Amino acid sequence: MSARRDLRHGLRIARAELSRSIRGYGRDWRRLVGIVISVLFFGGYLLFSLPAAYAVGRQAGSLDAVPFLGAGTSLLPVGLVGIATLRTLERIGRPPAEELLLITTHPRAVVLGLIGAEAGRLAVWFGVPLVALVTTFGVGLGAPEVVATLGLVALPLFACSAVWGYTFGIGLLRVFRRLPAFRRVLKIGGIGGFIVLIFGSQIAGGLLAERSIQVSGLLDTASFQPLVSYATLAFVGTPLVESLSPAGLGVLAALIALTPVGFVAATRQASALWFTDAATTAEPSGTKTGRERFAAPRPFGLVKSGRIAWGHLLRAVRKPQEFTHLILIVFFLGPVGTTVVQSADDALGPLLAGVGVGLGTYLAGATFGLNPLGDDRPQLPFLLLSGTEVRTLVRGRAFAGVALGLPVAVALPAASVVLGTQPLRAAAFAAVGIGTVVAAAGFGLGLGAAYPIYEEREFWGTETVVPSTLVMLVFLAIVGGGTLIALLGTWVAITGGLSLSPLVVGVAVVYLALTAGVPYLSYRYAVRRYRRYHLE
Repeated sequence: MSARRDLRHGLRIARAELSRSIRGYGRDWRRLVGIVISVLFFGGYLLFSLPAAYAVGRQAGSLDAVPFLGAGTSLLPVGLVGIATLRTLERIGRPPAEELLLITTHPRAVVLGLIGAEAGRLAVWFGVPLVALVTTFGVGLGAPEVVATLGLVALPLFACSAVWGYTFGIGLLRVFRRLPAFRRVLKIGGIGGFIVLIFGSQIAGGLLAERSIQVSGLLDTASFQPLVSYATLAFVGTPLVESLSPAGLGVLAALIALTPVGFVAATRQASALWFTDAATTAEPSGTKTGRERFAAPRPFGLVKSGRIAWGHLLRAVRKPQEFTHLILIVFFLGPVGTTVVQSADDALGPLLAGVGVGLGTYLAGATFGLNPLGDDRPQLPFLLLSGTEVRTLVRGRAFAGVALGLPVAVALPAASVVLGTQPLRAAAFAAVGIGTVVAAAGFGLGLGAAYPIYEEREFWGTETVVPSTLVMLVFLAIVGGGTLIALLGTWVAITGGLSLSPLVVGVAVVYLALTAGVPYLSYRYAVRRYRRYHLE
């Protein structure tokens, strides 16, 4: 095929994929509600950022006055390539309906279409805020035309980053296919690195606020002068214009030259991935039978719901990618974790006990409960016709969550005794943890059954179903708030700062009634949703 025909087909694929994504946003009113909440949430940050951008433009007399220009322009390409690589692993490693598409047009067109569609999706979400910020900065600077010049400078950088990020992502998928063990190691390392990054950024923020680390030294270390010189090309024709640097022009020429090279490499990598069968390995002889591997130990084997819970736990070990949604807790535990680390010795034990109760409660409800129908849909016809009571199936999920969260909610308060927590107080925290873990397991099932997600999406080359982000946020808000109230009330009670007045007793009774009643009603609702399930 000719390059012109491939370009035309690629643009059509990109337009079709982008249209399909936009239609998917408006297909369900609940998804629309989630989008509206996200827009309002991030739109609030944007409204607060616009005055700051205008003030920076008003006060900028030179490029040195623009904050974080050197470090930002130097780290931006690394971030763009990283995002493009992750999005390739997660979403666009393979085209939809690839068997039909790849016999219809050349892989070049498919690669161009997938990269173009992803660029369009990112432009829908991030293009408007960025244009608003740059326009506000340009108005404050007295040069609104900076929007056009910045766009011309950013386009080669974005195009080169997208192409090479896609190339690296496809290359990783090929490595994953040949070395499945490397995929597991990389996933564990990636999750661990992400957690370290979140906690490390919180600690670094505290050190910066205390001036233990000099910001200027960090920025100078992160700056790469050729990229900074390239960024200055965006201010041509503005009051901040500087003389054109040969290094900046060299970076521009390099970006323009590397983009087609990366596109050729991406096409070859994608063709090798799409048209090559995965290597299969023979099963070793003498392996255990499925029944021997699945045999549930005590106490799981005592009741049928316990055996079902054991099955869920085994699946969690074998397919941990199905629980990627749990990483959301890092954003909430990050500030708390750094507070625990930096606390005085007398407060470290109680804080660790409280974090253990909160983490165990979160795991009990979020791991298996926030999308029960979506998780079970591939085998739901078999499950519902197997003769097993629906309530047994639902209880199995609840027991699996409790089995995962309860050890955390009890072990960390017990371990806090070593850090100075009194044994009686540790026991009180553990008792609270037992109650919140059971409550979260029941509440999560009802909340997840109310808004099931059935569509699979690709994450690091694996198709999986994850709960809705809106459901996750609602669960965190309600369960997190309820757990915090229980922990604070317990702490005040065991330290002797609470008198048993009629008002206190009444509030405690209402809280306990809600804590027990809402999860029970949620559990009953989940059972009813299972019973009323029908294939569409």
